[in-house]
Amino acid sequence: MIEINTYKTLSAPCQAEFKDKGSRFIAYAYPVLTADEVKTIVDNLRQEHHKARHWCYAYRLGVDGNQFRANDDGEPSGSAGRPILGQIDSFELTDSLVVVVRYFGGTLLGVSGLIHAYKTSTQMALQAAQIVEKNIEKTVFLRCDYPHLNEALRIAKNHNAQIIAQDLQLDCRLTVRVPLADFAAAMAAWQHTRCIEIVA
Repeated sequence: MIEINTYKTLSAPCQAEFKDKGSRFIAYAYPVLTADEVKTIVDNLRQEHHKARHWCYAYRLGVDGNQFRANDDGEPSGSAGRPILGQIDSFELTDSLVVVVRYFGGTLLGVSGLIHAYKTSTQMALQAAQIVEKNIEKTVFLRCDYPHLNEALRIAKNHNAQIIAQDLQLDCRLTVRVPLADFAAAMAAWQHTRCIEIVA
């Protein structure tokens, strides 16, 4: 089994618009980390586009991609949220949200027309987006005495790890984020010193 060390996500929000028989489908794509963030963005778009008919969306979260949702927001079941999620997946994205705001143009599109419109508007937004590949990281907590701080930091640097917090009081406590690809080697190096404690 191949270990996956990276994931793809959006670097910044972007949007695109698709029109069909008078209906407007405005797709907004966002990088997100939590379901709470999703709710805030959807609520804001509902306010911003309060004259729209539907605010359909889908998201996928987490490096394993196990947290996801597709919402049709009153459109026929499976005609909006699922095609949006399908595009997120075909671009192999996670930590990503797409909301498609629909203004009704007076002509019914039918389920196949809706699927096409939601899929196409999402695809256009994601094609316009800047997609970045990020390292999957693990967080490690280290503790050591002052004389060994430089050693702990040197090992972190050698293994592309990022110090995200440090508490330097009686002893030194570091919170370090290590790329998964470098994790085993970094842990071995810290343990090898015998003077740097890895705190669970």
